[in-house]
Amino acid sequence: MEEKYEIFVGRLGVNPDLRYTAKKEPVCTLSVAVNKENEEKPEWKRVIVWGKQAELCSLYLKKGYEVFVQGRVSSRDYEDKLGNPRTITEWKAKLIGFPNI
Repeated sequence: MEEKYEIFVGRLGVNPDLRYTAKKEPVCTLSVAVNKENEEKPEWKRVIVWGKQAELCSLYLKKGYEVFVQGRVSSRDYEDKLGNPRTITEWKAKLIGFPNI
């Protein structure tokens, strides 16, 4: 089965958050605001970047920078601290581009 990837361009709402897994694999979380036509507020997308790209994102990207993202969307369910069911939708990045750096 062929995976479908979505492509979008947006601006970072906060600085990248780089962390390392227990196996020392880098993972970076990006919060990207994507402007939609005919809408006043942007759509916020949570992007997860793994490996060397994650480290590069934390080195070269800052809040307000424009990024190009190619990734696939996934959702996961969890319970918050109060036991309420929650769903997170995030894009697992295959490619991150820095158009104006």
